[in-house]
Amino acid sequence: MPEKTFTISELAAELNIKPSAIRYYEQKGLIKPERTPGNQRVYTRQNRSRLKLILRGRRFGATLDQILDMIGKADDPMNEKSQIDRSLNYIELKMSDISKQKNEIKLFEADLLSLKRKLLMRRRELATK
Repeated sequence: MPEKTFTISELAAELNIKPSAIRYYEQKGLIKPERTPGNQRVYTRQNRSRLKLILRGRRFGATLDQILDMIGKADDPMNEKSQIDRSLNYIELKMSDISKQKNEIKLFEADLLSLKRKLLMRRRELATK
């Protein structure tokens, strides 16, 4: 039974992206579609899965270089253990960034609350004059 394949238009519609984005990911080496004798791109389920990983990575703020580091080039198969190790490393870095951002937000919130209290006190002082 032949493997299910997709056209660029089908993938773009399914993933809610433009065909030009898919071509860009191909240019960057993140995916590698097969070609028909007429040179039309034909995408496999593996291409579709890689595109979903790319888009998920982008949603989480990863750059294309980081995504490339995690999943490897499409024509340079990376073993699964290496891919997992690279992904875990990225996750640890991202979690550290998030932790720092949360701390910064807490400090900012405390500063805002302090400023708000001071301004409210000053407004009351001005109202009594």
